[in-house]
Amino acid sequence: MLKNNIYIRFVKSWPEKEIIALYKAGGWWKETWSNVNISSIINGSFVFAVAVNSDSGKAIGMGRLISDGATDCYIQDLVVLSNYRHLGVGKQIVKHLTDYCLNKNINWIGLISEPGNEIFFQNLGFKIMKNHLPMLYQIEE
Repeated sequence: MLKNNIYIRFVKSWPEKEIIALYKAGGWWKETWSNVNISSIINGSFVFAVAVNSDSGKAIGMGRLISDGATDCYIQDLVVLSNYRHLGVGKQIVKHLTDYCLNKNINWIGLISEPGNEIFFQNLGFKIMKNHLPMLYQIEE
């Protein structure tokens, strides 16, 4: 159990409004996504972790793994609500996700860090991939 009665749980479902609030807290939610099915995001993940405040039972953080289940995993959508940051919640979500991979004998674990968060991930064992650049397919509008 973390500080303030917070624990990490792997889930197959979670209340949609709480997950949307976390995506909004990360600055990733687009209002045009009204038809996005949160259960598809959760179930389409290799594993989906939620940090839960045991007093309220509400999600205060999340992270997920995208993987083929055999060789590679990518950590994605790691976010903690602002009033729960700096309590070790993000660190524990990452630890649970990386441990899950390692227990499945998957040791190539990647992620894309937002600028300014590199040290957070480096302190958890991640290294900058020199000579590699993240890229994103862009649809011209």
